[in-house]
Amino acid sequence: MDRSIPRSSDDVALPASVEEKIGWICRDQGISPPEAPARRLLADLGEARSLEILRRISTSKVQKTFTAYVIYLAKSVASVPARSVRRNSMQEGAPPSGCAGSSPRKGDPPADKAHSSPSSFEMNLSPRASPELVALGELDFQKAFLILSYIGNKKLEEVISVNTIRELKTLPMSSFEAEIWTSFGQHYISDSERRHNHDWNSEKANLYHCYVDLDGRVTFKGPYLQQQRTHLQRVLGDENVLVVKFAGKERRENDLKQNFQHYSSVYKKLATEGLAVGLRLYQFFVFKDGGKEEKRKSPTSSPVKCYFVRIESLWAFDRDKPYILLGKPIQMARSIFMHVHKVSTISKYMPRFSLILSKTEKLEIDLGSVDIKQIDDIPCMDESGNIVYDEDGEWMIHTDGTGYISEDLALICPRNISKGHYPIPRDIQKIFDAFKLEDQHFPLEHWCSHVCPPPLLMQIRLFYNGRAIKGTLLVNRKLRPQTILIRPSMVKVEEDQCISSIHSANSLEIVGTSNLPRKATLSKHLIMHLHYGGVPRKFFLELLSNALVEAERACLDRRAALKVALRHADMDDYLAVRMILCGIPMDEPFLQFRLSVLMAEEKKGLKEGKLPISDCYYLMGTADPTGTLKSHEVCIILDKGQVSGDVLVYRNPGLHFGDVHVLTATYVKELENIVGNAKFAIFFSTQGPRSVAYEIANSDFDGDKYWVSMNKQLLCHFRPSTPWTATSFNKTKCPQMKPADYSTPEQLESKLFQLFLETRFIPSYSMSTSADSWLSFMDRLLTLGNDCEKEKQTLRDNMLKLVDIYYDALDAPKQGLKVEVPEDLRAEKYPHFLEKKYSYRSTSVLGEIFDTVNSSQTDSKKDIWKLSCFEDEVPHSMEIWWGRYLQYRKEMSKALSIESKEIKVAAANEVIQKYKRLLYDAAEFEDCTREREDVLDEALSIYHVSYDYAMQKNEVGKCSFAWNVAGQALCSLYSKRQGKGSIPCSVDVLREVMG
Repeated sequence: MDRSIPRSSDDVALPASVEEKIGWICRDQGISPPEAPARRLLADLGEARSLEILRRISTSKVQKTFTAYVIYLAKSVASVPARSVRRNSMQEGAPPSGCAGSSPRKGDPPADKAHSSPSSFEMNLSPRASPELVALGELDFQKAFLILSYIGNKKLEEVISVNTIRELKTLPMSSFEAEIWTSFGQHYISDSERRHNHDWNSEKANLYHCYVDLDGRVTFKGPYLQQQRTHLQRVLGDENVLVVKFAGKERRENDLKQNFQHYSSVYKKLATEGLAVGLRLYQFFVFKDGGKEEKRKSPTSSPVKCYFVRIESLWAFDRDKPYILLGKPIQMARSIFMHVHKVSTISKYMPRFSLILSKTEKLEIDLGSVDIKQIDDIPCMDESGNIVYDEDGEWMIHTDGTGYISEDLALICPRNISKGHYPIPRDIQKIFDAFKLEDQHFPLEHWCSHVCPPPLLMQIRLFYNGRAIKGTLLVNRKLRPQTILIRPSMVKVEEDQCISSIHSANSLEIVGTSNLPRKATLSKHLIMHLHYGGVPRKFFLELLSNALVEAERACLDRRAALKVALRHADMDDYLAVRMILCGIPMDEPFLQFRLSVLMAEEKKGLKEGKLPISDCYYLMGTADPTGTLKSHEVCIILDKGQVSGDVLVYRNPGLHFGDVHVLTATYVKELENIVGNAKFAIFFSTQGPRSVAYEIANSDFDGDKYWVSMNKQLLCHFRPSTPWTATSFNKTKCPQMKPADYSTPEQLESKLFQLFLETRFIPSYSMSTSADSWLSFMDRLLTLGNDCEKEKQTLRDNMLKLVDIYYDALDAPKQGLKVEVPEDLRAEKYPHFLEKKYSYRSTSVLGEIFDTVNSSQTDSKKDIWKLSCFEDEVPHSMEIWWGRYLQYRKEMSKALSIESKEIKVAAANEVIQKYKRLLYDAAEFEDCTREREDVLDEALSIYHVSYDYAMQKNEVGKCSFAWNVAGQALCSLYSKRQGKGSIPCSVDVLREVMG
């Protein structure tokens, strides 16, 4: 049967390809064909541009009429002459498909004035594509990328032939890697960059890296494994996201002008044209400044990460695969995640859009069946009942960043999420559920209980119909099932109704949950505040003394050792914790070695002021849903329910003298009807002229954690200062444009990439400079005598100015502020405990803490010996594992020689994972598919091989091979040979730890 769509009676001849595309759209969307006026415009534009317009229409939904939509798009390009196809012509704006036939609204993505044909990338690259590049597309992407990675900076055609590529096609990944490494990889890249330990079947995220040098040359590296995925990776797929690193060093702004101009010219060209990975085209998409946390993870690399995404491909393996960005201009592609063009200023564009890069756990629910409503924020009101406004004329609010979620949805949410993943392995989590980490008892009955309350608070990212929502959700049993209530303060990007037909990648992502708090510690800033407020030096030195004793006891006492091992469990993937819990003797050589490493880390923390303190907690904060708390009151829910009495509340790294508040913890009966048995949070009042949370270091409720102390000695000594109030000191508001103010998409993309370059290469040091100068002035203030009141007052005045600068600098990138620290507020020298170049010896309490820890001694090396229960036999697999151990040492040595800390850690983990898989035929012991006895036998071989070599070299650290690779199996074998039950740790140890 003829299924073609008949033309209008007022016929206008169009090319066959255009007619075919019109027919396809009509059948697909069930609409009538365009009428004569639209057809005439298409005829005037020619085949290429007509097909481009129709391609754009085919990727969205026609809301009004096909004719109106064609006219709208055709008019936007009719006056522009055709020009040669370039890769940057892929950057047209998203059509406001919901408003066909009307002019673009202010705030819509700008429509492009130069459109490419559907085959623009093909027309540009296909004639120049070598047979080798084309053949590479017959492989799957991992193999193709690995070849590109292994050729270094060579051209593909110089290294490998078409026939060789095709011969490699059927090899399994491990054999494929070995073959291309032997053939050419070893000649063009270093051993440390080899990916032979990569777990190609892992469910972890794969990161594909691209390095761009100062001349614009690109090389590829990876893939590297990452524990969690981001929303971006989940929507597009790992292989469609490219982490692009640009060469160049961060420098002070005054030293960089000439270099920065060079960076801009080279790198902007690449961003404009896109980045080719073989016959795939990737384009600049998003960047994120990871700040201090990212810098701490990898001190030698920039914390600013840039991501390109695939927008086009000519490779065979991509040809028939559906891909959500295929054929979409880059700004329409961003609209799939959120309608980010609706932000009020260009400075907020990337900070908001980079929410898709948060490491999260996706909550598997159908958002289409969830009732998501917006409720009002609660404004701050004065005594007369008038709303209080800030300096920008906006409401001051009590509910900044927090909403509600119904109990049925909260019960679906995983427990114990932190930074987007489960920080605790499954076997260890079972033990944590059985008893508390600290000194309080936890009944064993709870272990077996099936009654598990939902998380009280969830820190979330919600992407919904173009909106981007950030904040916390409080479980509310009074809500109807399948309900989420959000507030305006949570909405970071609004929906654009005019492009509502564009598909949205809706998702509720969990960043963290309100968890059982670990034992809290102090910090440098908090110690200074408390000491300034009247807490005597002696109190902190006693805490230090107790902590040092506890650290030393960790080598002998199982309970103390477990506490230290738990605090630093992320350093060794809970290895020491497992060894302790299965009953390994405390004097076992490698356990002693690991504990000494953890003790060194513990002492490093003590030097930085991280002193453990009792009756203190870090809790996620939210607003009182009952509205009954007075402005000086809070409600705190811990493991045994609500607590009462005075408490100190603070949020790191608050600098103002009044950032430590004395508040009254109050019992709120009605709250139990709302949250049920959910635990672990602090609720702030919604009464008064200012939010108490805002008074504490400019805080809100989008996931901030507050230090809460019920320590009687602190409460006895501390006297609070007047709370912080915002002022405008030394900040300059730069003129702000909206995304819609840029007349072309090219201009907008150029500006966004310029912002990336400035963030990457000209970082602001105002925040760190003001914080370090404040700490230096506070150090001086606390050591001056009573006869220096004039100097003290000068210091206090300067510190208050630094506080305002610091808080302005925190939000400067989003607010478009340029914040400077005047020379007269910069410290000339710093106290020695900051370990900076220009320093003086401090006699303050922090100086004494630093010196005391430095002077503490660590035990010397001890003998290496084997556990008696492991020495009664020599397994038959010893010879196999001797050979593997030799190879392991070579591979680990190469991994540890990598300069980048981030990549070094990933490479070392991959080496370990390779040998785990050889042993378990799985990622971990608990997932083992081999016969258990065979695994235990080989684990014993690994143990002997490792310890024999360690004894030969007299280096206990060499025992790490046994425990890193076979640790869980060895712990299981040890428990078995002791003849004790374990659930999942030794029962004797469980009783001992629980007291």
